[in-house]
Amino acid sequence: MTDARVPARFLFALIGALAATAAPAQLRIEITSGVTDPIPIAIVPFARSVPGDGGLDVAAIVQRDLEGSGRFRAMSRTDMIETPSRAADIVVPDWRTGRNDYIVVGRVLPGDGGAAQIEVELVNLVNGQRIAGQRFVAPPGKQREAAHRVSDLIYEKVLGVPGAFATRIAYVAVSGQPPRQTYSLIVADADGEAARTIAESPLPLMSPAWSPDGEWLAYVSFESRASAIWMQRVTTGERRRVIARPGINGSPAFSPDGKRLAVTLSGSTGNLDIHVLELDTGALTRITHDAAIDTEAVFGLDGRSLYFTSDRAGSPQIYRADALANAPAKRVTFTGSYNARARLSPDGKQLAMVTLAGGGYRVAVQDLASGVVRTLSKGPLDESPSFAPNGAMLIYAGRERGQGTLATVAIDGQTTQRLKEDRGEVREPVWGPSRP
Repeated sequence: MTDARVPARFLFALIGALAATAAPAQLRIEITSGVTDPIPIAIVPFARSVPGDGGLDVAAIVQRDLEGSGRFRAMSRTDMIETPSRAADIVVPDWRTGRNDYIVVGRVLPGDGGAAQIEVELVNLVNGQRIAGQRFVAPPGKQREAAHRVSDLIYEKVLGVPGAFATRIAYVAVSGQPPRQTYSLIVADADGEAARTIAESPLPLMSPAWSPDGEWLAYVSFESRASAIWMQRVTTGERRRVIARPGINGSPAFSPDGKRLAVTLSGSTGNLDIHVLELDTGALTRITHDAAIDTEAVFGLDGRSLYFTSDRAGSPQIYRADALANAPAKRVTFTGSYNARARLSPDGKQLAMVTLAGGGYRVAVQDLASGVVRTLSKGPLDESPSFAPNGAMLIYAGRERGQGTLATVAIDGQTTQRLKEDRGEVREPVWGPSRP
């Protein structure tokens, strides 16, 4: 894509029709790169007690999570000479010969009211020490989430970084060919499993955004043949239209307290500007007053600053403005001719964005203190980055052989995954917050 087409791409996030898949699309993970020397670990099949486990292979899910991160290499079950279920039963020298640094053992027991109890232990085979032991209670239908929590525990104990396996993602998908297309808003586990459609329309759905508590998704719908912003409760399907002004209503983003939405409105003049909507009262405050295109705002951690995209300097760049005071916006990005779609890391120290680099649109991260920018993705048309709640990964949309795919990349750039759905296209992923 040439620089001459930049303005058209700049508006795509607001007025373009998205492409994705039939509902509910199940994503398939492919590891495209990992660390040079992944940590060797043995994840022994958990002892099972029926009823209570729902037939779920907890150890298999944990292995898939850890290997999928690109940071671990799991021992094959066929190479295991025994299957202990308790740390006390592990013969450490025997497992050391398999060149494993760690071993995970566990049990699935029946709990009250049809719940399952998952007990897990993690042992360091280098020194023989038991470094973690925990019990997870999984209500009926929540066994898979509990298995992901086991993965989070192991990931954090070994790497010192909280895991993000027990989280969710949302994305847009579309099936069919014009003029008969179906747009779907889908929520799934972070590994792409357990996908379910929460909204569906023959007209575009776009720009999903999670509330801080993970209860709601805000999104843009064209179901009335004009753009409007809706909020929908993920668990019950309860939904309400929060704003539908004349012209463009786009790019919703929640404030950290969940009480406000940053939105992009064109109004009667047709000029795009950032506004803040009070969800309780419907009060609307205009933040930008520039003749340029101002869009894609996201709140800072303090709840009073906004990062947004603007072409007021002649090309799309990211700016920061005060959401409460009528103060001039300050430019944040200075590297390159195109930087857009800002997303703030959970610790507020880094800014993910789409940048024009190496002849393609790619996902990059800028350190806000130093201004240093690192390009993380390699595709020709990567967009819509979103941080995992632990800040260690980004999910984004890309294209492969003309088809939309989702991908994740570690902030250090060492590990990447592709989440692909074979039946169609997937777009605009957004990583949900950690579950309580």
